[in-house]
Amino acid sequence: MTALWSSAEAEAATLGRASKPFAATGISIDTRTLNPGALFVALRGDARDGHAYVRAALEKGAAAALVSDHAEGASEHAALLTVANTLRGLEDLGRAARARSHAKIIAVTGSAGKTTTKEMLRLACGALGITHASAASHNNHWGVPLSLASMPRETEFGVFEIGMNHFGEIRALVSLVRPHVALVTTIAPAHLEFFGSCEAIADAKSEIFEGIMPGGAAVIPADSPHTQRLRARAKQAGVSRIVSFGRHAASEARLTAVRDIAEGMRVEAEILGRGVHLRLQASGEHLAGNAVGALLAVALADGDILNAAAALSDFSALQGRGARKSIAFSGGRIELIDESYNANPASVAAALKVLARTAPVNGGRRIAVLGDMLELGAESPALHAALAANIESARVDLVFASGRDMQALYDAVPASLRGAYAETSSQLAPELLAALLPGDVVLVKGSFGSRMGTIVEALTQQAGGRP
Repeated sequence: MTALWSSAEAEAATLGRASKPFAATGISIDTRTLNPGALFVALRGDARDGHAYVRAALEKGAAAALVSDHAEGASEHAALLTVANTLRGLEDLGRAARARSHAKIIAVTGSAGKTTTKEMLRLACGALGITHASAASHNNHWGVPLSLASMPRETEFGVFEIGMNHFGEIRALVSLVRPHVALVTTIAPAHLEFFGSCEAIADAKSEIFEGIMPGGAAVIPADSPHTQRLRARAKQAGVSRIVSFGRHAASEARLTAVRDIAEGMRVEAEILGRGVHLRLQASGEHLAGNAVGALLAVALADGDILNAAAALSDFSALQGRGARKSIAFSGGRIELIDESYNANPASVAAALKVLARTAPVNGGRRIAVLGDMLELGAESPALHAALAANIESARVDLVFASGRDMQALYDAVPASLRGAYAETSSQLAPELLAALLPGDVVLVKGSFGSRMGTIVEALTQQAGGRP
């Protein structure tokens, strides 16, 4: 395998000192997932100091360790790259990887759909050439430089997710990524606790435009109330090409039709004047919109959109982000829609539309199991309660809820729809299991901190084994 980083390259990038020559084939910050040959970066966090794990990393086969001071227990013969600060060293490696790359770079941000769109881009670009994309949701102050530093030198398309919950975070990260195309998926009331308004969120997300390479393009959602604000911010950043995607007739990438099929949905679109048909192994118009935005980004990165669209036939919803599972239950089956990873008012509304389009079988019911949407600030109870209208339009039969603010929604729905309420997801799980019937369709959604994954685990482990 070609070395990702030689000791000489790493020294030049970080201005560090290598104790001995090495050749690293990857980058790791976690000994639990470290592959032999990787450069282990000893990051310092609030709870742990990576320097305490250097010895373990080397014993697992790390080619070297990037450190800022003495690594406890490390052999005097170990390959160590010593720098002033390990996070800065990781950023330096990311910056150097970007500088040496000839890849077309696409960056993605937004209030919802970032990771899903990034994974769509991984598939779409992967059909066109060697593609490197951020792992998992590595979109923060260490995730972005880690993703960049891990980019192989032969990469042809690079896809990077960038997140934030404060002003200035995207600005710092996009200066490393320097994309040719920057895509904003949507603007929604997420992180209101830190921003106060959706206009402020739009401004923070628009920082991604400041890093676009000369001649590059900004891709914005056409159907958002904040489209014109995003467009104005892109112009302020000096972006020469600003295009949009969505249902709006003036969109450069227009979603024209969505049709549910047994395996997911068929999508029709016009992208830069060209008709495109694609199939996804997932349901939901929000996912269709993400796919159209991704294909527009591919086109702007000089990719073949027809081959890219064909590759999306392999896309299925991600775990915690719409993945479906049929579970054996009491002599029949229940259908689980797992949206447990994250939530804000817009994404909950979108998930409820998916539930509405999913028909129960054998007399089953539509059941919504909802946990708190976090970081919504003073308006949080009202934003939760407002989802009662979405519950009604989705023809939900029963609502199960957990969390302090989700009680506002539970109290707002008609009494006939109230399944059960509990303070925590672990307390709610047995109430839900006791109420389920074969044929039910169950949507589970909430912010990560509301721990709705506990409900998913209870359904998949306990319900599947129930007589």
